[in-house]
Amino acid sequence: MLIGTSACGGGGGDKAGGDDAKAPGKPGASASPSPTKPAGPPMLLDTITPQTGTTAGVAMPISVVFTNPVAAKARATVEKHMKVSASHPVAGAWHWFGDKRADWRPKSYWPSGTKVKIDADMKGVSNGNGRYGVRSYTHTFKIGDDVRADVSVTGHTMKVTRNGKPVRTLSINAGSAQYPTWNGTMAVIDKQKKVHMTSCSVGISCDKGSSNYYDLTLPWDVHLTQSGTYVHYSTGDPNPGSGSARGSHGCVHLSLSDAKWFYGQVKQGDPITITGSPRAKASADNGYAAFNMEWKQWLAGSASGQGTTATL
Repeated sequence: MLIGTSACGGGGGDKAGGDDAKAPGKPGASASPSPTKPAGPPMLLDTITPQTGTTAGVAMPISVVFTNPVAAKARATVEKHMKVSASHPVAGAWHWFGDKRADWRPKSYWPSGTKVKIDADMKGVSNGNGRYGVRSYTHTFKIGDDVRADVSVTGHTMKVTRNGKPVRTLSINAGSAQYPTWNGTMAVIDKQKKVHMTSCSVGISCDKGSSNYYDLTLPWDVHLTQSGTYVHYSTGDPNPGSGSARGSHGCVHLSLSDAKWFYGQVKQGDPITITGSPRAKASADNGYAAFNMEWKQWLAGSASGQGTTATL
């Protein structure tokens, strides 16, 4: 589970990391009650996302984070012990981001209504670095309505659809020329009714005298990237749209009433797609932006290749 601490990061490169605002997640893996004695130091799962019982969006990957590095030689075996089942079988694959995080995504979006289960049976499985799994983990979740938002930076609009039908078109402002918004599709990480956002925490400015300095607590925050991108209301841009000609520090601004409405529509895993920004697409591991990666690229980061989910 990824947790952000602040928002609207405009600086840094095109990959999560460096000055990106990141914070550790809380363990989300569910362990069996009676682990066996390990053959060496234990290999443990730090988190599995989504949490058990969650209703997620159609673009939500399954993200598994290990407490210790998994060697390249062990990843095919580890992948095979992380079985994904679904009530509507789909093609998909694992992809490794570094040596501690592996995400599984379907080739295309999940069908709405799909029930999903991951069984990570790590008992006796080696991580290739002298550690061995001592327990199994199981998470179950379901895919809810197909809610999507398409943001046009140049058109200053956000079009919201539910199950393929238009719901509303909202006025927005996105990033400025100096601090452009990420392009691409980002699955919602989480949402909070209030977030404390500071320019210093995302590497924009720690100088209180700077015009780019901010230290604000803002409402109705939908979290898109670990580098600090949110859809939310900003007191500095209360009436966004083409007429206001204001740019953010990388976030997508809505009016107060629209931000509250949008907050009530979306859930973790709903895809928010942004186009028209001069910035690159967000990296696939900058939150849960798995669908920013072409399928061929995704498979290149898999040790066992494409497979089809077992049937629930």
